Order: sequence, then C-alpha cells, then structure tokens
Amino acid sequence: MLSHKAKYALKALLYLAEQEENHISRTIEIADGANIPKKFLEQILLDLKRGRFVSSKQGKFGGYYLIRSKNDITLAEIHRLFDGAIALLPCASLNFYEPCSDCKTEEECSLRHGLMIIRDETLKAMQGITIASLVKK
Repeated sequence: MLSHKAKYALKALLYLAEQEENHISRTIEIADGANIPKKFLEQILLDLKRGRFVSSKQGKFGGYYLIRSKNDITLAEIHRLFDGAIALLPCASLNFYEPCSDCKTEEECSLRHGLMIIRDETLKAMQGITIASLVKK
C-alpha cells in the first residue's frame, strides 16, 4: 500500500508533468492544483529534490520544476524513495535485503520464494508505469 506521502509525491509529479515545458510552479500552485495539503507538500518536494526528480528556483518567480523526463520517472522509483522496499519481507527484497532470523535456510524457505515471485511481478508492473503514462491527456 502506498503511503500518503508517496501518493502526494506522485500527484505533485503529475501536476508538474502536466505543465508546459520550463514552467516553474509555486508550492501553493502545486498544492491547489494537485489537491495536496501544503504542510505536507513542502517536505515532499524537498525529498523529490534530494532524489533528483525536481529542482527549484528561488525568488519572486521561483518554484519547482521537473529535472528528469516524465517518460523516465517510474512508480517503482517513487515508491522506493518514500516507502522503501517493494518486497513484502526484507528477505525477498532486492535493495533492502535482510535475512530472516526465524528461517533455517533461505533456500528451504518456500514463503521467501513465493514472495520473490510477487516482488518480481510487482516490480515489473511498477517499472512499466511512468509519470508520462499517468498524465491526463
């Protein structure tokens, strides 16, 4: 399940992706346009900036804009930035792997193998969905 933070990040990215190229959007504009509470949006935009999805310009005409193509930003990347692992258990994770303390061996754990299949299919689907593919036409 996506956290509110990840959902709002996706909505903010969608809003920015719908703007004309080189348009700089003020935070209040994004909050109103994407229906995101402003108090959450500022932190989310900072996280997106640290993740190198957006950048900002200071000053009277400042705001935020995409620095990566909307065709290249995937649901998987945003999920990992805000919610961490895509796998349901750490032992089945690609990027956040941790062994389980209650398994004899990973090779014998049928639960892990089943969850790895779910992880792979979920990851494949999430990597196939870009911000561009979600933008309203």
